[in-house]
Amino acid sequence: MRNLFDLTGKTAWITGASYGIGFSIAQGLAAAGAAIVFNDINQSLVDSGIEAYKEAGIDAYGAVCDVTDEPQVQAFVAAVAEKFGGVDILVNNAGIIKRIPMTEMSAEDFRKVIDVDLNAPFICAKAVIPRMIEKRGGKIINICSMMSELGRETVSAYAAAKGGLKMLTRNIASEYGEFNIQCNGLGPGYIETPQTAPLRTPEHPFNKFIISKTPAARWGTTDDLVGPAVFLSSPASDFVNGHVLYVDGGILAYIGKQP
Repeated sequence: MRNLFDLTGKTAWITGASYGIGFSIAQGLAAAGAAIVFNDINQSLVDSGIEAYKEAGIDAYGAVCDVTDEPQVQAFVAAVAEKFGGVDILVNNAGIIKRIPMTEMSAEDFRKVIDVDLNAPFICAKAVIPRMIEKRGGKIINICSMMSELGRETVSAYAAAKGGLKMLTRNIASEYGEFNIQCNGLGPGYIETPQTAPLRTPEHPFNKFIISKTPAARWGTTDDLVGPAVFLSSPASDFVNGHVLYVDGGILAYIGKQP
């Protein structure tokens, strides 16, 4: 049974994994045996990420790479191939959100979110798929969102990008499944991160709203994402393809309590 989840000998690239959800996923993949490589947008973030990995006992390789820049991505993947033999597992984790009402949002801001949250996963997947085809195997995990299914106020660009990412996930599975490449999505619910800390005070209306809408009656933690990420990276999911696994405490299944 342990062999089903064993990632020994695999190299996992987690984009934007200096901290937060990406860092936790990387820790989980490392614990399962994978070698970890990551990138971030500037050297300061890469340096802090490398230090955090060292403190966690993980010898990770990190470098600056803008995932929206195709030549940079191709160069990063080439460097990983030289050092590790290539990418076996890609986790498209890097992302941004701009909370702006649609009628107040500039087209430039909309394009920026689409570029990071949708175009970049396309660019990164495109860069690693050829070697996966050669090896007759690979895993791609796109970090989707409940906004892949739902809309909310002020997140038109993010919802559009994550909805598109869900369909990109399905199309990669459709196009490359015959080469034993599995592409799936991981859809976090509302997760405890430094960014959400101001919203999670007991008296905050949004905190009460999220807890009331979640059958688990709590926010998720980054650790809640580790097991699903290991599953989607491992031989245990070799016949799971084009699926989005939502780790949301049941929000998407729940209409909410009657007032």
